[in-house]
Amino acid sequence: MRSVQAAGGAPLSGEPARPDRARRIALLVAVAAVVYALDQVAKFLVVEFLEHEGPVTVVPGALVLTVIRNAGAAFSIGTGMTIVFTVIALAVVVAIVRTARKLRSLPWAITLGLLLGGAVGNLTDRIFRWPAPFQGHVVDFIQVFPVTRFPVFNVADSGIVCGGVLAVFLAWRGYQIDGTRQMDGSVEDHTQDSAQDHAEGESGKQAGERAGERADG
Repeated sequence: MRSVQAAGGAPLSGEPARPDRARRIALLVAVAAVVYALDQVAKFLVVEFLEHEGPVTVVPGALVLTVIRNAGAAFSIGTGMTIVFTVIALAVVVAIVRTARKLRSLPWAITLGLLLGGAVGNLTDRIFRWPAPFQGHVVDFIQVFPVTRFPVFNVADSGIVCGGVLAVFLAWRGYQIDGTRQMDGSVEDHTQDSAQDHAEGESGKQAGERAGERADG
């Protein structure tokens, strides 16, 4: 990328080469917080009001609320490996936090937010719920198309799955976490293009203001 200069050849000061990383991290945290809050509030409500009741049909043949305690991973996978999945969830959270240090992509901020919110939501259950710390059973309560025996899941599982699908799509399309896009061996930096366009616009604006001042003089 060529450096952007103001009139007279001086580089424009105060213009970041990339969008503010802090805003991307803030978006990641916001998405994660929404997923986490929805997950925990929903779990509290179903445990409080539905755990000792029978299944509640919301949409006949399509959506049923039924509370189960899951010792395994998402969708009741690996029910005998609770402590293993707890360690994996902790590792995922650490990996996302470390990855966020180079985050400059809007789509990846949303993706990582979904993954982080879901991982922390289920991790909270594993740490604090019955039967023991770090061996707790996750509360699942959403069952779709019960006639197909689709596994019961929760809001956190939905966040993890949606985030995983988005991650695969972004990787397939060549979108990188740092805001660049890799296509056929070449790398496009959309964040720098955006900053350059903004800087050029500011340069033109400043030149116009100076021309106006000379005309007034």
